Amino acid sequence: MPFLLPDPHSTLRLHLNENTGGCSPAVVAALRSLDARDLAAYPNAAPATAAAAKYFGVPTDWVQLTDGLDDGLRAAAEVARVRRPLDAGVTPAAVIVDPTFEMYEIYIRGVEMDIVRVPADANFEVSPDALVRALSPRTRLVYLADPNNPTGRPMPDGAALRVAEAVPDALVLVDEAYAEFSGRTHIGPALESHHNLIIGRTFAKAFGLAGLRIGALVAHPDALAPLGRGLPPFSVNVCALRALEAALGDRDHLAWYLAQTSASRNLVYEFCRGRQLTCWPSETNFVLVRLGEAAMPAVKALAARNILISPRAHQPGCAGTVRITAGLVEHTTRCLEALDAALG
Repeated sequence: MPFLLPDPHSTLRLHLNENTGGCSPAVVAALRSLDARDLAAYPNAAPATAAAAKYFGVPTDWVQLTDGLDDGLRAAAEVARVRRPLDAGVTPAAVIVDPTFEMYEIYIRGVEMDIVRVPADANFEVSPDALVRALSPRTRLVYLADPNNPTGRPMPDGAALRVAEAVPDALVLVDEAYAEFSGRTHIGPALESHHNLIIGRTFAKAFGLAGLRIGALVAHPDALAPLGRGLPPFSVNVCALRALEAALGDRDHLAWYLAQTSASRNLVYEFCRGRQLTCWPSETNFVLVRLGEAAMPAVKALAARNILISPRAHQPGCAGTVRITAGLVEHTTRCLEALDAALG
């Protein structure tokens, strides 16, 4: 039986793209099995790393577990900054799409690289040609979210490989935080020949381990080794490691939750069609919806009913939009009923 939130009338957190159904019961059992000695010792990441490698279909030395995917994103920026030094006085640059995951900009600024932005079009589509044109001899890092956040839209086929081939001196990190929902991944033969291509994955979303903070970087060992050196030893705690093993062992729970999110997305699409609202087909566990001037009043009205959704007007091209996590069907239904009332 899936592990549901204990109180269906508690606050619905539909603003951070979390798993609204909770993790697998096997994860809870694994955490309860830990004893005092487990908690007193530095953790052994090897079993969880092997389980993740099997899940991704790669050798074990192609996987580096991280303290949440954010830790891997940060390490990539730090390594890219010094990977191929430029002439004195020349500032390296990093390329991102606009709009995209906001933490990319924070990590880029943290290592004092310039930011080059590639704007998506009005339908949040990204041109591969525009991405390539944005590259230069100064480019040392490219962050590509596939699917993208906050739009839920996919990167064009082949775009990441085109970019990786065009800038061999740069790291190209493809953030696949929502790969379980999209059913697509860049993990495969391309990593063998593209040693500057890094795939980022998280177990926060589909597997419901956000509170434990565990992610992974997947790449050819030659590409992964410098990133591993940029991470502290024992960076992933024992609870997260044991939880990951248990979560990967319960594919039925994963399949159940993916079905819930698919049904929930369809409910959001149907709601938008009925109210003639613009939304974008999503390959994630959320949907971006344009409410126009009603966006912030709706966010506040739902918050008053203990339902949290995310206003995105501060991001380029996202004026009047909100991002709604599509998790359990019962939660989506509750949200849409409240949104219907808020819109009048």
